[in-house]
Amino acid sequence: MAKVLVVGQIKDAAKWEAGFKTHGDLFRSYSCHKPISYAVSGNQAAALFEPENLDTFMRALDSKATADAMEIDGIDRATSKMFVLDKEMKL
Repeated sequence: MAKVLVVGQIKDAAKWEAGFKTHGDLFRSYSCHKPISYAVSGNQAAALFEPENLDTFMRALDSKATADAMEIDGIDRATSKMFVLDKEMKL
């Protein structure tokens, strides 16, 4: 199962977190069914998704519904970065 880290600048941490927590249905449409880890530090937010289908996730991330949610939550899309974590270091 893929892991995808999405980071970006936000305008207001409290507003972003409150909005983020309302997007369960949207995130399920990404093929995500496991808990989503996230953090806020100053004006930056990060979320770690584990989609069941990476192609579905990528299409959904580029959807109008996602763009609308990001705008409402105050995410600066121009600063958003996504990393597909496709390597693992065994300890």
